[in-house]
Amino acid sequence: MTMTRRSLLRASGVGVGLAAVSPALPAMAWPAMASSRRTRVLLATNEPWGTYHAAPLLAEAARRGWELVQLVPDRSVILPTDPVKVATLDDVPPADLLVVNGASDWPADCAAALRRKMPLVASSLAYLQPKEAPRAHEFRSRLELVSAASPAESDVFAAYLGWKRRVRMVGSPQTDTLPRYQPQTDRVLVLTSVTHPDPTGGAAPGTQLLLDAAAKLEAAGKHIVVGLHPREDRKLWERYEISPVPSVQASATAECAVGIPGTVFPIVAAVGVPLVGCVDPALQVPDYILDVCSSTIDSPDEAIEAIESARPASRGDVFAAVGPIGGSARRLYSAWNTTITCSLAQAA
Repeated sequence: MTMTRRSLLRASGVGVGLAAVSPALPAMAWPAMASSRRTRVLLATNEPWGTYHAAPLLAEAARRGWELVQLVPDRSVILPTDPVKVATLDDVPPADLLVVNGASDWPADCAAALRRKMPLVASSLAYLQPKEAPRAHEFRSRLELVSAASPAESDVFAAYLGWKRRVRMVGSPQTDTLPRYQPQTDRVLVLTSVTHPDPTGGAAPGTQLLLDAAAKLEAAGKHIVVGLHPREDRKLWERYEISPVPSVQASATAECAVGIPGTVFPIVAAVGVPLVGCVDPALQVPDYILDVCSSTIDSPDEAIEAIESARPASRGDVFAAVGPIGGSARRLYSAWNTTITCSLAQAA
């Protein structure tokens, strides 16, 4: 996310088992309701409670006067202070569009439950694997639009969905407000993943490698600042300074970043920060994520040299990974708006 990094690595295997308890809701006159209120978009992600994927989309929703609501199985882990509005399938509000971020159990269950209520699109908000998801076939023929950030992400998302048509490239909303890069000497940002899987999403291997690499770097005189994944175990990293701001913002003062390659890597690369990837042998990550790394290491003994020699990613590799920078949220919402408009015209 989010925003987010290796939490979607095993998303296709994250099952919340809600299909049986989430029947389709009664039919409603969607076109008539759409004209009597502000536009509302529902979002269902592979990480059912992972509202950090929706957070970068809130500003553009507010600018347009739209409402973005994330569908969650329940509110058990949603904090009262969370800026993202949520709803369950038991109290889903009238809406104009359902956006799925993937095809694991929760998005597929939502697509099935709301199949007669509104148009459906798929928009990539976090990286996935270039292998067709088991449940993608259930709703693929209903998709009005498929969008992704970049050329490389478009190829991966198409393979993940089994999609043979055009993928709309819109860029990443997280790059719309990139901080100015002002690196501080010997300041290293550690980008964590998730050590233990939970119902919201999977975990990525490599935490011990990253912990050991951070210890080596600290012993060599580097100042370690940790950018925590929203679901990472904070206790593992409390010996270091933990950034009070999101990882992308924290990266603006880092001379280099090291971590488990994930969704946030291309965004940090777009800031201009050199990246070193900690690659566990069990880790699987698309090539375009690795391509923004100056180098990768599989031993903590390699960390110091890798950091000292790290260089920023090329413009070509950054573009391949994040697409056009600036105005991405507007492009995404414009694509959604076109889908809504066309669907209303067809239903009229």
